[in-house]
Amino acid sequence: MFDKLMEVEKRYEDIQRLLCDPEVLSDMAEYTRLMKESKTLLPVVEKYREYRGAETAVKEAKELLDENGVEKELRELAELEWEEGRAKMETCAEELKILLLPRDPNDDRNVIIEIRGGAGGEESALFAGSLFRMYSMYADAKGFKVEVMDQNQTELGGYKEISFVVAGDGAYSRLKFESGVHRVQRVPETETGGRIHTSTATVAVLPEADDVEVEINPADLQIDTYRSGGAGGQHVNKTESAIRITHLPTGVVVECQDERSQFKNKDKAMRVLRARLYERKQAEQQSAIAADRRAQVGTGDRSERIRTYNFPQGRVTDHRIGLTLYRIESILNGDLDEIIDALITADRARLLGEQVPAGE
Repeated sequence: MFDKLMEVEKRYEDIQRLLCDPEVLSDMAEYTRLMKESKTLLPVVEKYREYRGAETAVKEAKELLDENGVEKELRELAELEWEEGRAKMETCAEELKILLLPRDPNDDRNVIIEIRGGAGGEESALFAGSLFRMYSMYADAKGFKVEVMDQNQTELGGYKEISFVVAGDGAYSRLKFESGVHRVQRVPETETGGRIHTSTATVAVLPEADDVEVEINPADLQIDTYRSGGAGGQHVNKTESAIRITHLPTGVVVECQDERSQFKNKDKAMRVLRARLYERKQAEQQSAIAADRRAQVGTGDRSERIRTYNFPQGRVTDHRIGLTLYRIESILNGDLDEIIDALITADRARLLGEQVPAGE
């Protein structure tokens, strides 16, 4: 591990020199790439240097303890520094193991989240609206920006489907485990008999792709315009501003009708299409090398029931890690950090376990 840490530190120092090079400064693409790499390496370098500082303190304390004739008070101080230094080294070593885990290359990306009502009719659409509100409030608390791409709203204010971008540094790293089937158990607003119903909504989380990462041939696209529909006779019903894009080689279809402008709807639809094709490309690569075992935590599987929101008991249960919290109201108000942190911890534990050689 420490050989690798020395390589990381050397690479970080090389990047700092390159960032001062006039040729790099004149090449914005290269400068941006190096800045991103530097930002990724910095936490590892800082923790490694913290480890080395503690190691130096331990060595100095040990040398003092090995000397003869050292005063009692000075010896006691050296013993304390030795113990604190050893504890610091152990803590840093464990943190460095986590920092050196294989990093998801998508973690720093923006995300496109698609929520669709599932089983349960109107109640599932209302639940989809609750999930959209939850993610919007979470994004706001994190300083992320939310931009609605497309929505199909019902008369009661729910959503048959809604797609939106969450933009911000590390958005994907915080939200990538939300893909799957979310289940709600509650008495619907439409229920007069007070009976508890179970409904579902499906969440898909896609990393937003850059233009250069997914090449789309215009000849492969079928673009249709139409008058959008929606609850309450929306203004867009009057003109053919809604856009439907079909990617002919894959059959992927994307629609967008949220803007008055046909041009803006096309731009948003292309962003969603690019994200879906990027996800498809990644899935094919992972399948080809049979290396993607993240289903143990549950990223990306839209058919997997991942979480239940039970209103009568006031609880939320994440089935992948067996976590149950009895504060459903605060969670639906965007207080998701405890669940997300637990999922990240479980994924790190899995990755650490995979690094242990067979037979150990």
